[in-house]
Amino acid sequence: MRSGSIRFLRIPLIILCVIVGVGAWLWFGEGGFVRLYRTESERRACIERIKRLAQENQRLLNEVRRLRTDMGYVESVARKQLDLVKEDEVIYRFESAKDHTGSKTSPSASSTPLE
Repeated sequence: MRSGSIRFLRIPLIILCVIVGVGAWLWFGEGGFVRLYRTESERRACIERIKRLAQENQRLLNEVRRLRTDMGYVESVARKQLDLVKEDEVIYRFESAKDHTGSKTSPSASSTPLE
């Protein structure tokens, strides 16, 4: 009777070992669930990056179009980025003064015209 119970338990034990082995292979194997999760996370990150880059690309295309067609925009960009001024125009520059503790105080005005 003892050998019969051992034989009876051997088959479920073998099946259990096979199921555990297949489960471990599915979970941790080369194409397993862990890798699938990582790949899905990378895919989502790439899609988000593509959306951001598409928005940036559209913004740059709009700016190029404006630079080609809108002379007022070209002038405003030149004034901001290159500090250009019109003839007989006076520029006032405001600088923030710092006290000895390093905190900012009220701005002081400089009224020297740029020539």
